[in-house]
Amino acid sequence: MHHVYHMSYLQAIVIGIVQGVGELFPISSLGHTVLLPSWFGGSWGTLVSQESMPESPYLAFVVGLHLATALVLVGFYVREWARIVSGFLRTVARRRIATDAERLAWFIVVATIPVGLLGLAFEHQFRVLFAKPLAAAVFLMANGVILLAGETYRRRNVRMAEAVAAASSAGAGRPAVAVSTSAGSGRPVAGTPSATDAVSRTRWRDEAIVPMDAAAEHELAQVGWLSSGLIGASQALALLAGVSREGVAMVGGLFRGLDNENAMRFSFLLSTPVIFAAGILKVPDLTGPLAAGIRGPVLAGALAAAVSSLCAIVFLSRYFKTRTLLPFAIYCLVFGLASTIRFGVF
Repeated sequence: MHHVYHMSYLQAIVIGIVQGVGELFPISSLGHTVLLPSWFGGSWGTLVSQESMPESPYLAFVVGLHLATALVLVGFYVREWARIVSGFLRTVARRRIATDAERLAWFIVVATIPVGLLGLAFEHQFRVLFAKPLAAAVFLMANGVILLAGETYRRRNVRMAEAVAAASSAGAGRPAVAVSTSAGSGRPVAGTPSATDAVSRTRWRDEAIVPMDAAAEHELAQVGWLSSGLIGASQALALLAGVSREGVAMVGGLFRGLDNENAMRFSFLLSTPVIFAAGILKVPDLTGPLAAGIRGPVLAGALAAAVSSLCAIVFLSRYFKTRTLLPFAIYCLVFGLASTIRFGVF
């Protein structure tokens, strides 16, 4: 007989907001759904102690939040998913790949298979072992290091591109013009770096939100089979509470040569099937006795997660046009260190 589990609507809404933002920001939603309640303590800390149990009502609750986030991702990229799915079906019928959408569809399939298999095999074991405050704090710092490595690699590539452009201009007898590459678009902009940065700071909020245009789709379709598989497999690191699925996928895209904006798009497209499938597999937990007594809070938390996910994806779609992973890396390192001290010492 299952013990009736209790969760307040306030707890459900707060954790829903945290999950919605943390799932799409490269800061680990799982890590934060472990760490923040642990920082609050009391009845909040009791929620976390349930997560590593073989049958966890809190885990059933978190599943509901993930489904809400997945639905928001599908809705935001609905036109892109329509092209991708129809492209996939055409390749099955014709037995050949002809367009960018068709190639991207198969890249997503290739990326989803390894993380899906690893998740099915090890999700429960990893959650039991590592869904604890101290472990989540350590892995959050590791996530910060991963983000920092990706941003360092991207900046090195930008500097190399600027040097090549300057050398080409000098070789052609033209005055050297400083070239600044946007952190998001990767498109060169003539002018001084300081002037370009000033424009970026004042205009980034006014940029139109384009989920994915033809140029972005073409760039993502050049990622390659091996890179897609490796980036997809790297998402399995998100089984460790504190490591971000979006973060590791973005960094994988950066190492493949994508800019921040397209790396974000690729990470969102890759993670959507994984999040959605994981949620669907756990739906029986939401409809069974495990969720008895918390179905109301589950709905409230899912709604909060959906709203915060939508806000997060709109924000990030503008942010990564001109900004970088550096603030997220610093945040993960600082909060991870503080949490390590808090739960490792006291």
